[in-house]
Amino acid sequence: MARRRTTRPRRVRRLLAAGVVLAVSAAAAALVWIYLDARPWTRDGRVRVQVSNMAPQISGQIVELRIADNQFVHKGDVLYVIDPFDYKVALDRARAELENRAADLQVRQVQAERRAALTTLSTSIEEKQRYAGMAKQAQAAYDLAQAQLAQAKVNLERTQVRSAVNGYVNNLLLRVGDFATTGTPNVSVIDSDSYWIDGYFEETKMRNVRVGADAEIRLMGYDEPLRGRVDSITRGISTLNATPSTQGLPSVNPVYTWVRLAQRVPVRIRIEHLPAQIPLVAGTTATIDIRTGTWEPGGGLAGLIDALRGRAVPAGDPAQTPPVRGTATPARIPGPSMPSPVPVDHAAPGIAPGMTQPPDQPRAGQGRR
Repeated sequence: MARRRTTRPRRVRRLLAAGVVLAVSAAAAALVWIYLDARPWTRDGRVRVQVSNMAPQISGQIVELRIADNQFVHKGDVLYVIDPFDYKVALDRARAELENRAADLQVRQVQAERRAALTTLSTSIEEKQRYAGMAKQAQAAYDLAQAQLAQAKVNLERTQVRSAVNGYVNNLLLRVGDFATTGTPNVSVIDSDSYWIDGYFEETKMRNVRVGADAEIRLMGYDEPLRGRVDSITRGISTLNATPSTQGLPSVNPVYTWVRLAQRVPVRIRIEHLPAQIPLVAGTTATIDIRTGTWEPGGGLAGLIDALRGRAVPAGDPAQTPPVRGTATPARIPGPSMPSPVPVDHAAPGIAPGMTQPPDQPRAGQGRR
């Protein structure tokens, strides 16, 4: 009898211990399910980057190549050189034409000024108008020659094709002797200052994604994480049911499946900290975990569940404030500016000494008759 009495409490203790273990396991399984179901994380992330496709603004044969594949270049570095001979000749011709037009303009202006100073007894009004018109035409021709000279200078500078960004030359197939065509890209430079992460989150997790929330990124093959912040959320994805069909009407798929897969919404992550030993390669895979809430040890089980669900947001977190619109800095490449006009007497000095003096004034060293 004593033996049976001692065996029964042991069974009770074992059953209680098993119940406690089952209860803890069930609670842990519930918390893990909540974590996996509501926590905004995804393994479908990609490293993205902007690529600058460099195209020449003039045509010609490439006579010098100053880059190699995968080489890092700085903004403004010369990538390759186009044969400058034709453009040097064009510049010399433009300068000669400018001098020619400057000399003609000086003569036309002096003739018009002299006719304008004469009375109607010496010349007619029609003759004054004709000379004034010829002076205007000469002025227009001189202005055109200045514009052609400026264009010739810019074209000569464009024989040296320069990088518009800091980055890496990618997939270089160009070689000396190739012909560069205006507007046709032939060099790709990966902008090293434009890397970001795109995370494709299931729509069931988007309720906890906020702009400004912290994000932890892990690249496949590297243990140390990257830190980032949610920069923006895509506001639209493609849908097949909106495709226009006959008479422009939408084509709606009549098939409906019972298993509905969640759509994935792209979320842009700005990289804020990159470990020095991790090289960024566009297109590689990333796992993204967005931090939406915090939990203090004194918060209890309810606080832990809220944190796992992403309901608790730290005070002062930028995720609570809406994004500021219209604050993006527009990108711009400085282009050539139009040079200041060259005075006609500077373009062709000393064409006709004394021509600018009115006819009723004596020249230097002569008296009035």
